[in-house]
Amino acid sequence: MHGLFKWSSKWWPGVIPLVILWGLAAWSSTAKVEGDLAVRANAALKDTVLDKRRISVDGRDVTFAANAFSEGGRSSAVTSVEAVSGVRLVNDETRLVAEAKPYVWSAERDVVRVTLGGNSPLPSSKGKLMEAAKASLGGVEVVDQMGLARGAPPRFDAAALLLLDQIGKLKDGKITLTGTQVNLAGMARDLGGREAIAAALKNLPEGYSVAANDIEAPPYVFQAYKDPVAVTLTLTGYVPDNNVHAALVAAAGRKFFSEKVVDNLKASVGAPSGFAAAVVPALGALSRLSTGTLVVSDREVKLSGDALYDAAAGQIRGGLGKDFPQGWQYKAEISVKPASAPVDPTVCQQLFSEILSKGKIRFESGKSEIVADSAGLLDRLIETAMRCPSATIEIAGHTDSDGDEAANQTLSEKRAQAVMDDLVRAGLPPDRFIPVGYGSTQPIAGNDTEDGKAQNRRIEFVVK
Repeated sequence: MHGLFKWSSKWWPGVIPLVILWGLAAWSSTAKVEGDLAVRANAALKDTVLDKRRISVDGRDVTFAANAFSEGGRSSAVTSVEAVSGVRLVNDETRLVAEAKPYVWSAERDVVRVTLGGNSPLPSSKGKLMEAAKASLGGVEVVDQMGLARGAPPRFDAAALLLLDQIGKLKDGKITLTGTQVNLAGMARDLGGREAIAAALKNLPEGYSVAANDIEAPPYVFQAYKDPVAVTLTLTGYVPDNNVHAALVAAAGRKFFSEKVVDNLKASVGAPSGFAAAVVPALGALSRLSTGTLVVSDREVKLSGDALYDAAAGQIRGGLGKDFPQGWQYKAEISVKPASAPVDPTVCQQLFSEILSKGKIRFESGKSEIVADSAGLLDRLIETAMRCPSATIEIAGHTDSDGDEAANQTLSEKRAQAVMDDLVRAGLPPDRFIPVGYGSTQPIAGNDTEDGKAQNRRIEFVVK
């Protein structure tokens, strides 16, 4: 008996390693089976649309968790896992993605980024929207704050993609899709952007409509700068169309007798009502300044610069806006440039001749009323007359030879007097001027051509 006990004690330690080896083999076999089942269960779901999918295997039992986008998709996914060979039991922890009521999606733009928010119906829709936003916005940061939810209206993707195209036309703002209703607010990036967005929204999918479109246009700006050093008038900004463009450039050419007109204007929609009717007289006021800037922003006109003499400054301040259409506002910030040094009569005559070689005082056809286009030229003549206070100046009126000689004589006298009246209104003493009419008796060109006749119709300043 004692010997048997001794033999048993020697045998038992040899069994332990066998048990360990058997356990390791069993564990290895089980881990291999579980890993294989997990791979095949996931493969069975490769064509199924799910969110937050998770599969874990314990022996031959599978725990399957996921968010599905429809009841049919959910039950089909569970059935696919149950059908995997070797699966004994499926612990179903699947559920449906939450349904959003109302179903809201949004795209919001600020200075540096675009944020997509609200909900998307599927991961593929979400990815499509992100890709489209990045492609259309050219490097602008796109932030994804979209969730996933059921309940999207039909043709959601098509509607959201069309709205994403519009976010690129905004400087800032937000587009919100609530069910099938679209709301827009913000500022368009460019002139015409508001109109372009409105046109695009007409292509929304069937059943979708615009509940509110509060997109604002950027200010409609026209600017003109008179530079006495470069002797230029530079026009920048926008005009409504080619016809208005041509009319404004032509008006500038008439009003600015010595300046070169630099035309940098562009045509764009969005001009306020009465645009040309306000800009033309505003350009006339600018023409009377030595140097100045005109800024027209929507229905507001701002004129700043230096008038040539005190009376001109008062006239410009008081007259600006008088001819503007109703509803237009204006602001005049007019100072007076320092008076130029006096000159002797000989230099004075040279200055008059130089000014009148660049421009002519114009009158209404057959009348003695001076047209508004000549205001800038007259101011320059008045300033020159102020520089030679001791000189007596003859204001000579001339006509072409058309019509009755006596009528021409009378017209030339009235036109000379009209010019003198302007000089006196500017504060110059009337006894310094002698208005004289010469009719058609002193032509400087032939009266057999229209160009010759135009040269003969003139006002001259002669220093005595």
